Amino acid sequence: MSPQDTALGPVARAGAGTAPRPSVSFEFSPPKTPEAEENLWEAIRRLEPLNPSFVSVTYGAGGSTRERTHRTVVRMLKETTLRPAAHLTCVEASKAEVDEVVQDYWDAGIRHIVALRGDPPGSLGGVYAPRADGYLNATDLTAGIKAIAPFEVSVSLYPQKHPESPSLDHDIDVLKAKIDAGATRAITQFFYDIDAFLFFMDKVRKAGITIPISPGIMPVSNFKGLKKMAAPCGIPLPSWLGNLFEGLDKDPETRKLIAGSVATEMCVRLAEEGYSDFHFYTLNRADLVYAICRVLGVREVPTEFAA
Repeated sequence: MSPQDTALGPVARAGAGTAPRPSVSFEFSPPKTPEAEENLWEAIRRLEPLNPSFVSVTYGAGGSTRERTHRTVVRMLKETTLRPAAHLTCVEASKAEVDEVVQDYWDAGIRHIVALRGDPPGSLGGVYAPRADGYLNATDLTAGIKAIAPFEVSVSLYPQKHPESPSLDHDIDVLKAKIDAGATRAITQFFYDIDAFLFFMDKVRKAGITIPISPGIMPVSNFKGLKKMAAPCGIPLPSWLGNLFEGLDKDPETRKLIAGSVATEMCVRLAEEGYSDFHFYTLNRADLVYAICRVLGVREVPTEFAA
């Protein structure tokens, strides 16, 4: 890096184009209404040319979006150049029911599953109780998936401690167990404390864990909505973030600019710390994610859309 580049701010340094192109992946949610489906596919089409390493589609609590998730990932597979991954949970389902979903994905051509324990239906962050005839947790689910077919399996990771975990060390032990069960990648829950993330990742790597771990990035312009999402997951929100959005309840455009700025600077700093693989929680919107990718040097790759 030249002396001139070091004098620039982090975003300007990213724009200098000296860093290698990072890998990106995007998370979408299955739509509930025709209007939501239209919005989803607008986002997919906008982000597809960025050639993400994969895209994932969420799975509602208790399997409440089972059919919609399946329909969305299969349509992605048929109509786009994307490599879709289907989320799967083990809440409120027997092993036989989950195994049927897994086999259906394999038969449809899906080769990547994001294995999650999941939350009780209608109770995000509620007390989890495994069914007697179901998978116990995400580790057990991962082993079950791999027993059916050689899927790529991604798992989740909380860089600031899972809300039900006694310690970060326990979380690392759980991650090791997931890897032993067949997990090949981890995706972190969203966070805003970069120092805490770097501290946790240092412990993870010192524990001998070498699989790819993608920081989860959530560019959210609605701080009230963000607090509702973060609280059940035990994700701390720094006071500086709340201060940035204070008094902007009726100013969505300014909130969007702030959200984009915060997420972009997070990604640029992480890139300067050596991270080159980012997972974006899109909330089925493309604008902020597209802009952030642009700053990171992720540009369009020519694609041919399937008929």
